Amino acid sequence: MHQPGRRIPHRIRRRTPRRLTTAVALAAALAAAPLAAAGPAIAATGVPAAAASATTPANAPGHPGNPAPPVPVFTEDFEHGQGAAPSTLTGYTGAPPVAETYTADPAWLSGCNGYLVSGGTTATDPPGSGCGPTAWAEVKKLAGALGTWAGSDPATNHAVTAYTQGDPGAGKVQLQTVGPIPLTDTGRFLTFSVDVAAENCFAAHPLLSFFLLDGDRALPTSTAPIDACAHPQSTVGGIGVGTYSSNGSVLFDGSSAGIRLVNDQASGDGNDGAFDNVRLLDATPQLDVGLSPSSVPVGAPATLTFTVTNTDELAAKDGWSFTAQLPAGLSLADGSTTDCGGGTLTAGPGGALAVSGDLAAGQASCVVTAHVTSLTPGSYQVCGANITDRVGLDAPGCAAVTFTAPLFDARANAADVVSPLAGVGPLVPSSHSCVIAPGTDSHSLLTASLGVLGSLGALSSDASGTVAADGTRTAAAHASIANVSLLGGLITADALTTQASAAVAVTANGPGDVTLAGDATFTGLRIAGVTLPVHPAPNTTIALPLVGSVVLNEHVTLSGGRGITVNALHVTLLTGVHLTLSTSTAALPTGPATCPAV
Repeated sequence: MHQPGRRIPHRIRRRTPRRLTTAVALAAALAAAPLAAAGPAIAATGVPAAAASATTPANAPGHPGNPAPPVPVFTEDFEHGQGAAPSTLTGYTGAPPVAETYTADPAWLSGCNGYLVSGGTTATDPPGSGCGPTAWAEVKKLAGALGTWAGSDPATNHAVTAYTQGDPGAGKVQLQTVGPIPLTDTGRFLTFSVDVAAENCFAAHPLLSFFLLDGDRALPTSTAPIDACAHPQSTVGGIGVGTYSSNGSVLFDGSSAGIRLVNDQASGDGNDGAFDNVRLLDATPQLDVGLSPSSVPVGAPATLTFTVTNTDELAAKDGWSFTAQLPAGLSLADGSTTDCGGGTLTAGPGGALAVSGDLAAGQASCVVTAHVTSLTPGSYQVCGANITDRVGLDAPGCAAVTFTAPLFDARANAADVVSPLAGVGPLVPSSHSCVIAPGTDSHSLLTASLGVLGSLGALSSDASGTVAADGTRTAAAHASIANVSLLGGLITADALTTQASAAVAVTANGPGDVTLAGDATFTGLRIAGVTLPVHPAPNTTIALPLVGSVVLNEHVTLSGGRGITVNALHVTLLTGVHLTLSTSTAALPTGPATCPAV
């Protein structure tokens, strides 16, 4: 037998339709033979049976690894229309709307077997029951013990009893539904539980096994019988009692099903017991999804975890499967693993991961681990809607991860004057700054006057942020001025141009180091009548006697090496005026707190 929570050394593997193994096929054939025509083929469609007990909490998303109770699909308590008078199993009709009726093999309908009694049933056994006063008193005790175990009145609790007066033979059906039990869902794991009482355990033990009926096919749900003598969960008046579940299940696709309970004990020397509260259970595992950590740099992996959690009877669940379809922008990285029995992982096109596996009897949960990444910053969710081709599992909730990337900070302007009294500019500023998304900005002007400082010809600037196909992020800025004349002709140039860039490549661990570049180009630059090179060295400083100084190709590093500013000319006058021409700034700050870069 299988006690709840006890690990069973072997698993059954059953899916509908699925080929039976030889051993299971023999067991099913043995169970089917005595009642080959016991009931009609099960094909009707219906609603959940009102005869079922109040629904217990099902597995729900958000509790990975913590099994919840299975959900009763159908429960028979053998109380509908019962009173003090005994009745037979074949004469009983269950509660509507299913109004189930039952049958059994002849050996379990005679010889003091197959009676529905309670502790308060009439003292005299019915004529022809085969019980006699002693056996009749014992079957009443068995039914009463089950009432006590279930927390009901032992005098009014009815159970199906057996006090064998002869050898019934092995593998005979002790209970079988006649009509179909409608099911509302397909692709679900179904199993059974039952309350059992047994006595005279010094002799042969009752050995009970459940089969799920799919038409005339009997599908086993256990690899070991229920034995209340060997494994009582409690005793009531010397009678062993307990609630027992099958240690396996059936992954079922039908719209209705039936129940068969077989007693594998051949001997009538002992084999005395009763059963009550037969439950057909939806024991479908719960799928949960998790993503960690919650925030990851672009290109780095996040861990995507799928947890398959059993229901708390811990029956084997073989053959569940699903496909996870990742949202756009998220892709699988290397390193997918599973500790699920028989587990397979197959990566498909478009970020699909097909998963299948088993839960062994006694196993609470198993885990599938994959790694995902993205080159595109943003938040991504994996939810139940992303799980397709789901078989034998309840849908998960949602998990989210945010992939972060450096901000773009690209700025440029043609001229800027800072004065103790009043400033000018910046002129034709362009900016793509402190944003995560790529983009561009550009401006131009035909001419500009700087008053007593001088005049400028055509001015232009542009700033941009781009993302390459491999995820490389680049902030870039350019600025140019034509026909420069400053300080009454002391400084002139045909053209001034600057460019600056900051780039970062994406690695398997996230963005790498920032690469900075910047330069100034001069055409026809003359200072105090001296012609200067096209590409002077960075931060070349020239004194202007009685006027101030000028720095050529000025480079300023920003944000600890994550950005750069290049000024073509930086003129500082003795009066405290600062004039910068053709300024380009490019940086990749790590977040809003460090943007704009300084």
